Amino acid sequence: MPQTKALQRQRVRSLGGFSMRKLTQFLDGWRLGASGVAFLVAVPLLVIFSSFFRPTQGIWDHLIENVLPGLFANTAWLVLGVSLGTLFLGVALGWLTGSCDFPGRKMFSWAMLLPLAMPTYVLAFIYLGLFDFVGPVQTGFRALFPQSGFRFPDIRSTGGVILVMTLALYPYVYLLSRSAFMTQGKSSMEAARSLGLSPTGAFFKVCLPMARPWIAGGLMLVIMDTLADFGAVSIFNFDTFTTAIYKSWFGFFSLTAAAQLSSILVFIVLVVILLEQRLRTRMRYTDAGKSGLRIDRFQLSRGLGWAAFAFSLVVLLAGFIVPCTQLVLWTIEIFDLEFGSRYFSLVGRTFFLASTAALVTCFGAIILTYTKRRHPDPCTSGLTRLATLGYALPGPVLAVGIFIPVAKLDNLLIGLLQSAFGYEASSLLQGTIVIMFTAYLIRFMTTGFNPVDSAMQRITPSIDEASNLMGVKGFALLRSVHMPMLKNGLLTALTLVFVEVMKEMPITLMTRPFGWDTLAVKIFELSSEGEWERSALPAVALVLVGLVPVIFLTHHSEKQHRK
Repeated sequence: MPQTKALQRQRVRSLGGFSMRKLTQFLDGWRLGASGVAFLVAVPLLVIFSSFFRPTQGIWDHLIENVLPGLFANTAWLVLGVSLGTLFLGVALGWLTGSCDFPGRKMFSWAMLLPLAMPTYVLAFIYLGLFDFVGPVQTGFRALFPQSGFRFPDIRSTGGVILVMTLALYPYVYLLSRSAFMTQGKSSMEAARSLGLSPTGAFFKVCLPMARPWIAGGLMLVIMDTLADFGAVSIFNFDTFTTAIYKSWFGFFSLTAAAQLSSILVFIVLVVILLEQRLRTRMRYTDAGKSGLRIDRFQLSRGLGWAAFAFSLVVLLAGFIVPCTQLVLWTIEIFDLEFGSRYFSLVGRTFFLASTAALVTCFGAIILTYTKRRHPDPCTSGLTRLATLGYALPGPVLAVGIFIPVAKLDNLLIGLLQSAFGYEASSLLQGTIVIMFTAYLIRFMTTGFNPVDSAMQRITPSIDEASNLMGVKGFALLRSVHMPMLKNGLLTALTLVFVEVMKEMPITLMTRPFGWDTLAVKIFELSSEGEWERSALPAVALVLVGLVPVIFLTHHSEKQHRK
């Protein structure tokens, strides 16, 4: 009997030691860091979801009766119209530049990505300034043809919003569809023609279905951006969920109503994400054994070739050249009157926020990437997925999801300080740039994580094993071995996050401290008042900065196709 008890005590100690050892291994510094990043993302998600399951009856009755029908209708029409528009432009241009040869193809292949440098809200106020009733286009037409009686379609309409967002977002579909068509080459079409199909039938029955997963992936990005857009729809006074969230908070001072609307939008976005992931799992890549050969393109006839040139030129003019030209003209007109010392403050604050947010985000990306490398298990993979889910949260939703817990934490801290030390304060965390950086970190973690993770995956495990044999482990391994090899990935991540934060408007607008205006906020304020010319000066700066990732993306795309 005593021997049995001794064995039981020994077994308990061994089991306890085993569990404690496992727990210690699990809760190392890297996993704790990754858990902290994931926790920051989980908090706003939980806040938004909890507001959906704890509805305030009076607010829900008001939303259902007066708000939701219009929001759902506007959002549905916007998503449908932008989806159809980007599908037409993106697939057509992707086919022409990826599989066909016509005059100007090489130039158009990269120039079609330039509209990515134009934020949707910048393109929105340019088109309003150009085509409004008192704009230069209609004014000039009335002066030339005073008796024509012709009436331009109203740019301040559903069609106007769809047009602007289509021109701004079609490059997502274009980039992926062009990649898909370039991998097909001429062989797929020739095989279909040998089976008796016409060129049109071969395209719709063979080439297009083969490219469908890539096209669907680009379309999902377009839908996500359309649902999350705040700037363009607010400039057009086109009510969607994002504008309703902003008005509920800052117009009606009802944070509860904003949270309720945010919960509905999050559900819609999550459905889109699930569809995108389902399509991605069905995507397959095959190697025909000819990847090193030059792509064999279709040589279009003279007439079709110039028609393709004209079509591509019209899209490029509408999406980038004409808007940029108008921005420059407006900037020249008002530069002497508008430019002053306050613009140095705007640029300085914008640069400070963007550069600091880029550094903080990339630091978090390094933690996630190295934790994933050290612990390739399902738990760490789940933490990484959760930490990079912030891209699915539209800016206004994220602002609401962060502000509510911060306000509660602020009140708790103020109460503790007052009861313990008698210190009275109106706020500690609210109205500080800490909230802004937290929102930037959550929103753009995916942007910083993907380049760093891709660079880390290129480092073979044998390098880690050799370093461990020489006694280089843990943080020393990351600092001395991995960081020099991650230089290009980190530079890419820093650049992309920097540009995204510079162009980000709703998060900055809704969480900034008093007086912390940026270039994006200045554009919103001026364009909301119809001051199109004055909006041009900060918009030019944003467009020039936005060209940086477009140039990088173009170079990277061409490099991949050459490989």
